Order: sequence, then C-alpha cells, then structure tokens
Amino acid sequence: MGVSPVLAGRDAARLRDAAARAGTGRTVIARSIESITAEIRRQRPAVVINTIGPFTTTAVPIAAACLPGSDYIDLANDVAAVLATLGLSGAAADAGRTVVTGGGFGVTASESVVVQLCQGRPAPARVRVDMIPSLETEEGVIGEALAGTILDGLPGVEGGGRYEGRRYQHGRLVAARLGGDVRHLTLPDGGRVSTASIPLGELVAAQRASGAPSVVAASSEVPSSPVARAVLPLAAALLAIGPVRHFAKSRLASVKLKARERPRPYSWGHARVEWADGTVQEGWLRVGDAQAFTGAVPAEVARRLLAGEGRPGAFTPAALFGPSLALACGGEYVIDGRAHEDPRPTRIRASTRSSCGTTPWRSIPPTGSSRSWAASSTRG
Repeated sequence: MGVSPVLAGRDAARLRDAAARAGTGRTVIARSIESITAEIRRQRPAVVINTIGPFTTTAVPIAAACLPGSDYIDLANDVAAVLATLGLSGAAADAGRTVVTGGGFGVTASESVVVQLCQGRPAPARVRVDMIPSLETEEGVIGEALAGTILDGLPGVEGGGRYEGRRYQHGRLVAARLGGDVRHLTLPDGGRVSTASIPLGELVAAQRASGAPSVVAASSEVPSSPVARAVLPLAAALLAIGPVRHFAKSRLASVKLKARERPRPYSWGHARVEWADGTVQEGWLRVGDAQAFTGAVPAEVARRLLAGEGRPGAFTPAALFGPSLALACGGEYVIDGRAHEDPRPTRIRASTRSSCGTTPWRSIPPTGSSRSWAASSTRG
C-alpha cells in the first residue's frame, strides 16, 4: 500500500524543505485552521493526522471537518482536548468513521501497558500510570503553539479549576494537587526516576481503558522537589489571571531551546494496576526516543485505518487497536521482569521528528492510486 505525502502548511519555504526531506514534491499552503478545514471538506482525504497545537483549539474543528468523508488522528496529550475529541464518538459512529486522539508517546505508551495488564480481567480498583520520556531536543524556539499547549491549563474540564490538577475518584474527575503523588521508580534497566502527578491525556485514556474508579497519572517531566511542589500552586494561581497568562505565553514562545541528546537510552510507559481482591500487577513499555515513537504511532494508526482495520467511533490508540499497536511501533513490554516483543518484524521504525504544528493527512483515492497530504508549520 503505497502512500506519497502531500504537505500543507503556513510557511512556503519551510514547507518546501520538509517536502524535500519527505521525498515528495507536492505542497499546499494553508494559513489558518479555517483554510485547512475547508480544504479537508473539499478534498475528502481518507485519513487526516492533526498535530497542530494547542489541541484545545484545533482538535474538534479539524476532526469535525473530517466527518463524514475522512478518518482522523491527532497527537493531543491534554485532558481538555482528549475529552472533547472523544465526545465526537457519536457523530463519528453515525458517519461510519474512526476518530483517534492521543496518538503520541504519552497517551499511547501508558495506555498500552494498562490494556496489556487488564486483558481478560475485571475492572481494577486503582490504576496509576507514569510517563517517562527520553528524547533528543533540536535547537530552536518553543513557538506559540507549544507555549499555548503548556500554559492553557484545563479550560472547561470538570472537577476543579483551570490550573488545578485532576485525578479520577469514584469514577469522576476531581481536583488534585499539581506535582503531588510523588513516586521514586526503579526502571527495568536499573535507572531511577521520580514522577509526580499532572493532568495529561493519559489520565483519561487509562481510566477508559481500565474502567477503574481511581486513577492517577504522573510524569517524570514534572518538578518533584519540595521547593518546586510548593511553587507550582502559586504559579498556577498567577496563570489564572488573563493578562499574566498572555504575557507568559508570549515570553515562553520566544524561549530558545538548545540542542540536547536524550538523557536516557530508553523512554518508558509504566502502569501499576490493583484489583479489589488485593492483586497487583505492574508493567512497562520500553521504547527508544519518545519523539520517534510519537512519529511512529500515527503512521501505524493511519496504515491500519487505510487497511480497513478501524471501527466507527472515537477512541484512544490502544483502546482501538489493543497492545499490539505499541509493539508494531517498536515498543517492548516488560511485565513481571520478562520482556514481551512482537514476534513479527517491526513494521515502523520512525526516525522523523514532528514539531508542534505539523498536520499530515493521507488519502487513497477510489481509483486505487495512492496519495497522502501533510499540512505542516514548524516551530516559531
């Protein structure tokens, strides 16, 4: 199944460079979300992959534009966007289309471990998931899209304020302390990390995948020192003030990142699952560079959708395709100290890095020839 990408985005020069690296000569200039959604409705591609942040403002309009003509995938990793996109499940089912949200490292890696541990078992009582990314950082500015994703908080999410944490309790989202629930974990390769709670998309994915009434999501990227934990609530309170938030976004968008090698050989998704009878299982998903895995997941999801393996409705990746998806993207499960690899050759070995604001979409016309589109705007 050959698919040649067509890239679309705001910056013509950068788009040409990206197209040259991707080995395609086709590009489309789309300078706004409105122009992208209009083009989707006009062209009706088979699959749209949205990586334009912040997803709280882009996910629902682009996903809605896909219906009824296209399947949809995004890389959202924030609670508000994931919940809103999953809320399109009824519309997607009525249209006979598949909507997939959370198609990046954080949601897919941690959710996949939960699905693997819960197979063939009743719903557990408690679940904790930890995201432990290791990725190479390229030199460049953060940019407006990523700054918005970081600082927009949880607009419209039930259970607490915009800049409060969240957890599931009795099956409902409730307020939680940002940077709380600190755990010191020993990785399967002997490394040690600390994680602290943060309301990201994997919180929603883990609860839906497991059915557990009590769920906590944490990350190694959250400062977990006592000083940082004391400062986080104050910073969150300041961001709730509109002018302060806008100023912080503009300053953060201009921050320059230095090139940095990844800090650990592997990235890890982790889950600890506890049932009402006291049974506890713990598992890990080991991948390489988290950003490369983030490139592999939507590519593999798109391949499966194009092959007719989806089903109507809105899903997170492992909820739709099970734990085999992460294996096909180069992951390896470590359950009870034993490695579980995909017995088949790995189909995806992604080495491309996606920057915030890259939207590929792939289509196969009814004639049988292959065509794919990708809309892209790079950082800054």
